[in-house]
Amino acid sequence: MEKKVILVTGTNSGFGYLTTQLLAGKGHTVYAAMRNASSKNKERFEELNATENVSAIEIDVTNSENVASAIKAIIEKEGRLDVVVNNAGYFGGGLAEAYTDKDVADMFDVNLLGVWRTIKNALPQMRAQNDGLIINISSVLGRFSAPFMTVYNSTKFAVEGLSEGLHYELRPLGIDVALIEPGAFPTEIFHKTAMGSDQNVSAGYGEIANIPEQVSAGMGQMFESLQPNPQMVPEAILGLIETPKGSRPLRTVVDGMTGKFAENTNKNSKEDYQQFLTAFGMEALLN
Repeated sequence: MEKKVILVTGTNSGFGYLTTQLLAGKGHTVYAAMRNASSKNKERFEELNATENVSAIEIDVTNSENVASAIKAIIEKEGRLDVVVNNAGYFGGGLAEAYTDKDVADMFDVNLLGVWRTIKNALPQMRAQNDGLIINISSVLGRFSAPFMTVYNSTKFAVEGLSEGLHYELRPLGIDVALIEPGAFPTEIFHKTAMGSDQNVSAGYGEIANIPEQVSAGMGQMFESLQPNPQMVPEAILGLIETPKGSRPLRTVVDGMTGKFAENTNKNSKEDYQQFLTAFGMEALLN
């Protein structure tokens, strides 16, 4: 297939790192974005920069000017931008009440606004090309809000809403927007879990305050027994890239542990949503 110019964010670990390696191995030109390239992520930055077909770049998705200048530089060098994979984000657990206003704002700044900043700066070039693909990494927790992950879930619900509207809004312009909804996988994200700053509230929850730790232990046991392979997510991303324009699904569930419940929900909601668009005279966006 035609080789693409691809930007992947959050490539210092996890899905972003694996995706960069897979896409570069397929011959695509990959710009691997991460922050802290000269400090804690320096080793990974240098490794990716030395990888064939990869150019490592420093992008902090919370910095609008940085995002804009980085994407501008890619377009000036390559003359196009075919695919954006919005993977940068971080996980949060524990009691929701323990999250301060700043904790919540910080998580939304990365997990939602970071996605938006990248999309906003990629769209003018994609519109000019009449071609492009935006893949946003969501979660099955963007469809179901599990307790003790509430703030994180809400950021992914927001990514779902942003992506669903754009999926139909941009299709007439030749631009596809798609969501990957991973389940739980043993990646570095769980080793960097954020917790709310106001831990004083936990005393008021009694035994309930112990549940997050129990959930974490249970998840570790599930990882050991089921051994879900994180490589499934990059493979799903590659599958979307290789799918012909206009026929890519809005949602792709990649979940090796929790069964079909998210897929069933997506199927039912898609049918209802299409009826909604038709009722309001927007059936042309379905084609």
